[in-house]
Amino acid sequence: MDMEQKMEAGSDKKKLKIMLSYWIDHNREHMLDNEKWLSRAGEMGFKKVAGDIKKAIMLLEKSNRYIESANKRMAGDRPLNPSKIFKKGKDSEGSGPARSANGAKSFEFTQIGVIKTPYIDNAPYQPVQEDEGDFHIDIYPQYVNGLLALNEFRYIYVIYYIDRVKNEQSMTVSPPWTIGAEVGVFASRSPVRPNFIGLSVVKIRNIEGNKIFTSGLDVFDGTPLLDIKPYLKDLDSKEDANYGWIRDMDGDEHLLLHIKGIPHDY
Repeated sequence: MDMEQKMEAGSDKKKLKIMLSYWIDHNREHMLDNEKWLSRAGEMGFKKVAGDIKKAIMLLEKSNRYIESANKRMAGDRPLNPSKIFKKGKDSEGSGPARSANGAKSFEFTQIGVIKTPYIDNAPYQPVQEDEGDFHIDIYPQYVNGLLALNEFRYIYVIYYIDRVKNEQSMTVSPPWTIGAEVGVFASRSPVRPNFIGLSVVKIRNIEGNKIFTSGLDVFDGTPLLDIKPYLKDLDSKEDANYGWIRDMDGDEHLLLHIKGIPHDY
């Protein structure tokens, strides 16, 4: 069934859902094509033309964020801030990050891509390397050059905005696999944190254009990407690291299977 047939078959609400998803994908294709010609215009020495194309890409990306926000609203999910993930403001002196009543600063982050996974309603607690399904990261066109030489690494840190947290924030949490144990949120991997920033280590399977194909990721489909960093042997692996409070619990070997995302029958 093509796009026109789908539109004719559904209600206005269904049509709008279809169109929103179509516009998002269509705009991304345009941004990739624009990025290619931005690079080509620069190579030909047309600097002002390249500047105009770059501005057009930025506007198209901003437009897509509004459409993505509308799409999330239609799906009943928590919408993104269309322009920025965290709002930036000014303090009383007229410069620098905004401050709350207790003096805490507010910072600005920009979404640089989107994470694609098979998970819509449920996701594992940790990445499962051999997980089945399509796992990849779409980098927005203006950041594609940042992938240069990334394919020489085996693993990467994926840093993202946890945009679908529904639980109320608390400074103490009870991880579901601990059967009631209470610990501080900073002593846990809970997604319900003061700042909804997630971190996963995954294996690079392949990089094609703006797409990074990876091993299993523990996030929902459509999660906003904030950053990517290479995982370095020795630097990022500490031989004397331990399991903290988890080792003091009954059945800790069983709990470690949950933490590592290893499938098991008991």
